[in-house]
Amino acid sequence: MSLFIDIAANLTDAVFDGIYNGTSRHPPDRASVLGRATDAGVVRTIVTAGDVPGSTAAAALAATATTATHALYSTVGVHPTRAGSVRPLGADGAAAAATEGEGAAAEGDEIAGDLAAVARAAPGRVVAVGECGLDYDRLQFCDVPTQRAVFDRHFPLAAETGLPLFLHCRGAAFPDFLDALRRHPNSFRTGVVHSFTGTAAERDAVLAMPGLYLGVNGCSLKTLDNIEVVRGIPLDRLLLETDAPYCGIRGTHAGVGHVTSVWAAKDKKKWEAGATVKGRVEPCHIRAVAEVVAATRGVDVDWWR
Repeated sequence: MSLFIDIAANLTDAVFDGIYNGTSRHPPDRASVLGRATDAGVVRTIVTAGDVPGSTAAAALAATATTATHALYSTVGVHPTRAGSVRPLGADGAAAAATEGEGAAAEGDEIAGDLAAVARAAPGRVVAVGECGLDYDRLQFCDVPTQRAVFDRHFPLAAETGLPLFLHCRGAAFPDFLDALRRHPNSFRTGVVHSFTGTAAERDAVLAMPGLYLGVNGCSLKTLDNIEVVRGIPLDRLLLETDAPYCGIRGTHAGVGHVTSVWAAKDKKKWEAGATVKGRVEPCHIRAVAEVVAATRGVDVDWWR
């Protein structure tokens, strides 16, 4: 059986505590989720973080849930849609970010210091700086100047810790995203643009930067055009992920016919021990991602052995 590393799983999400949109639907089942992942051949999972409290929680989960057969690691960073937690949303925050005023810069330094402290407290367990980047598809959560200013604060953190970057880019953000990477060439040696859904030109622009990889999940494989873009990623620059509990392969997706692995699933309101939850992605589903990628690339899924 193939062995997998899921490079992106939001395992601190409340749905793994049985809570959906603030309503409790079933008991916490994170241990069962990890057990299913192990049974599916997942031997490593990176628990992704999106803010300072989340970075602390991810590191704690990675330390306490690791087993002899399935090791968990974590990231430290501020997701672009949560960048307002570093700099206030609205005109005042945007103006401060745009002008890089002393107060805003100091606040960014404080957050970077907090993230560095999380990484120092969990040596060998925290393995990347992120999730960080730009997301112009969801500007209702955070404005562009704030996102750009907070993204920039991650590069000194990567330089200080020597950790890879775990990157996020959505929508029309790609030119600004690429510009940020090019402005900080000495701050990082390697990294991954995760949940990649970009164009062939964007793929090639990322791959032109030495040390950068592309991570793909169900959202990367929705359409035939998506699949064609993924097919053009060299196998040695391609990483697999689930982005659990998000980014599943749905029945309407172009590659769903290549999925051969199945898991018993129940609606969250009819939760059953031992079954997955309908619509909730888990690390075990990385096998489905691998099956689609392998079939559309003309390689055996055991290539990932």
